[in-house]
Amino acid sequence: MNNIQLSKNFSLKEFIKSSTATRLGILNTPQVAEIIAITSLVHIILQPLRSKFGPIKINSGFRCLELNTAIGSSKTSDHIKGYAADIECPSIANLELAKYISKNFNFKQLIAEFVTKQDPTDGWIHISFDHTDANNKKQCLHTEKVKGKLRYVAGLYK
Repeated sequence: MNNIQLSKNFSLKEFIKSSTATRLGILNTPQVAEIIAITSLVHIILQPLRSKFGPIKINSGFRCLELNTAIGSSKTSDHIKGYAADIECPSIANLELAKYISKNFNFKQLIAEFVTKQDPTDGWIHISFDHTDANNKKQCLHTEKVKGKLRYVAGLYK
């Protein structure tokens, strides 16, 4: 099942691979509903990005609830539903990639995570898409550390 080709350039294996899951012995296997959601994310956003900018690295895709809990992520994370991926693209700075996505795609949430203006390779971009189209609110956020705590702040960058 892991070898399912989702599009010309993306396979399911890229979305379920996790060194944490491997290390902890967690079986990170999506159900049919999650595979449908991942496939929609690929076709609507990721494959068009790949066609324009070249290779896209999936840092984190689908996470089963057990894996999501193990890494300390939110219980409501879109990764659990197969809606989200954390990505980078070597040919374009992360902040520029986020700006491009915000102007050219319908999405649920776009987060410039740990992206800095000083180093274009810092951080990654979290993108989520709800294939039911009910929740694609085009919310743009960025992360900031305030007094040692992570905050999500409106806008792609302050």
